[in-house]
Amino acid sequence: MINGIGIHSVYVLDQDVALDFYVGTLGFTVDTDVDMGFMRWLTIAPPGQPDRLILLEKPGPPALSDETAAKIRDLVTQGAMPVTILSTDDCRGTHAALVARGVEFTQDPEDQPYGTDCAFRDPFGNALRMTQRTAADRPIGADDIGRWARPRAYPSRPRAAPCCCGWTPCSRSR
Repeated sequence: MINGIGIHSVYVLDQDVALDFYVGTLGFTVDTDVDMGFMRWLTIAPPGQPDRLILLEKPGPPALSDETAAKIRDLVTQGAMPVTILSTDDCRGTHAALVARGVEFTQDPEDQPYGTDCAFRDPFGNALRMTQRTAADRPIGADDIGRWARPRAYPSRPRAAPCCCGWTPCSRSR
């Protein structure tokens, strides 16, 4: 029987930039970094959770055709990929520390029925949330429903011109 999730995949456009952000800025640790010839297998782990890995995956062959990989790269830069939700013991404190490190937040910390959470993006546009859970959930009220129903104004992401490799953005285009 299945007893857990071992690896969660996040598409990134440049694995070195991803390492700088997820390890250097967010505090994850490198688990595996292997050049397999046809791809780089790069996994990271949250602090204190060595068995919960994230594969920082560059979209492309052999898993994806060039055409499909191009579509996924475009979706990543639009912030249209599924959200990854991270946990913290201090949402407001961690938010302040990450703002000081230059992280782009799309939602400041808010109290929710399940705890306090906020939203931000990685350098490529991937949506990330950070949640500090409470010991017990509170009932969902009309204020919560009204707040969730409001459209959010996310900051626009300027699109750079494609680089020599065709990726927008690419670390070589900076």
